Amino acid sequence: MVQNRSMKKILAFAGSNSSTSINQQLLQALAPYFEVEYELISLRDYEAPLFGVDLRRAEGVPDSIRQLHQKMVEADGLFISVAEHNGSMTVALKNTFDWLSILEKKFFLHKPTVFISTSPGSRGATSSLKHLVEIMPHRGAEIVGSMPIPNFSEVVNNGRIAPDVLEKLKVLIRTLESTVKNQS
Repeated sequence: MVQNRSMKKILAFAGSNSSTSINQQLLQALAPYFEVEYELISLRDYEAPLFGVDLRRAEGVPDSIRQLHQKMVEADGLFISVAEHNGSMTVALKNTFDWLSILEKKFFLHKPTVFISTSPGSRGATSSLKHLVEIMPHRGAEIVGSMPIPNFSEVVNNGRIAPDVLEKLKVLIRTLESTVKNQS
């Protein structure tokens, strides 16, 4: 099937492999606000064994990571919501990135990217978000915006986002959409 490349596409995923990820829930709640094609995937569908040099040498890059990389190639922009474990990104996200970097050092492929984060607490996974915003440009992320969202259960209720936070998130969405629409 030939894909219509005039339609721009945003690939979104949460940096978590939890079946109850609040970051995934946040991305799901944002889906109706995108004006371009929005594909929300789960890292649970692209799991890979813990990265190791010996494993890579013996077995190569897992097919799941190759499939995720292809999704990233086909996307025009990325929208990623990151969780935080012990002040950093989750092991699931780090492992995914480690495997992706074997296929391509700049695995974000210079695509416009928005990073957000949320947590149940008052910091909104700020440490994880700050870390990714700092290091992912070295992996090809063209960051066009970022935002922490603290106190998830107060901000998102039954799939609805508090109006003040939603307005800020819509600004990030429009910025990303405008950037991908202006790409040749």
